[in-house]
Amino acid sequence: MSASTLAAPAPPRQSARRRGTLALVGPSVLILAAWATVPLIMTLWYSFQNYNLVDPTQHGFAKFDNYTYLLSDPDFWSSLANTAFLVIGVLVITVGFGTLLAVLYDQAFPGRSIARVLVISPFFIMPTVAALLWKNLMLHPIYGVYSNMMRMVGLTPIDWMSHYPLFTLTLIVSWEWLPFAVLILLTAIQSLDGEQKEAARMDGAGPVARFFYIIIPHLRRAITVVVMIETIFLLTVFAEITVTTAGGPGVATTNLAFLIYSRALLQFDVGGGSAGGVIAIIIANIVAAFLVRSVARNLET
Repeated sequence: MSASTLAAPAPPRQSARRRGTLALVGPSVLILAAWATVPLIMTLWYSFQNYNLVDPTQHGFAKFDNYTYLLSDPDFWSSLANTAFLVIGVLVITVGFGTLLAVLYDQAFPGRSIARVLVISPFFIMPTVAALLWKNLMLHPIYGVYSNMMRMVGLTPIDWMSHYPLFTLTLIVSWEWLPFAVLILLTAIQSLDGEQKEAARMDGAGPVARFFYIIIPHLRRAITVVVMIETIFLLTVFAEITVTTAGGPGVATTNLAFLIYSRALLQFDVGGGSAGGVIAIIIANIVAAFLVRSVARNLET
């Protein structure tokens, strides 16, 4: 076979189809590319600029001063620690209780369909509304539901937002994301072969042994997916913090996302806020790359 035969051009009809597909898809690809790259380029540009909205005398190229100031600021490291605590705490609660609830709701009992609907309903509540419900209805130290319950048994109500702000915020976010974990893990449990569980039961394996040696290994991929998706969203928790504690007391509940908001829109330091945004993008991409590799490894096994 000659080289000219191997390099034969595509048929006219196929070439026209490719040009038509490019003409249809090309504009949307360009719009999406501009949508993603223009804000990133502007953030990078402002992170190297002296730009303060209330001080017009600050202008010009700042080199790495914004990054140096941010990395030397104790509030930045506190926000990183709070972000890590929030993410890890929510993951432990949602994956742990989500697995137990998924196993429970996989069993047959009266009203199971209604219980499944109720357990996933918090996931459809907006974060702002959920935070307001917990702050003013459930945890208020004077007229909150939990405060009244503590008074009924002779205990002194606790001002959760003041004494345990980060822990309370972790519980609120966990309540929002627990239904998601239950939904994914319950779907994974339902795909488990019933004959395998029945064979283990007939061989003498008790409920605990079946849970640790059959159900947990089967849920490994689903748990990895839950961890990956939740982590990506938990790194940017903002509405719950704004509504409940506004980052306080002090910086006790300030995560990286709220710190960037505070620098850019409360302190009007656009350059410093942009530097924080670039650092947040780098951290998010490192975490996402690690999680994607973990998911790929679990899918291959």
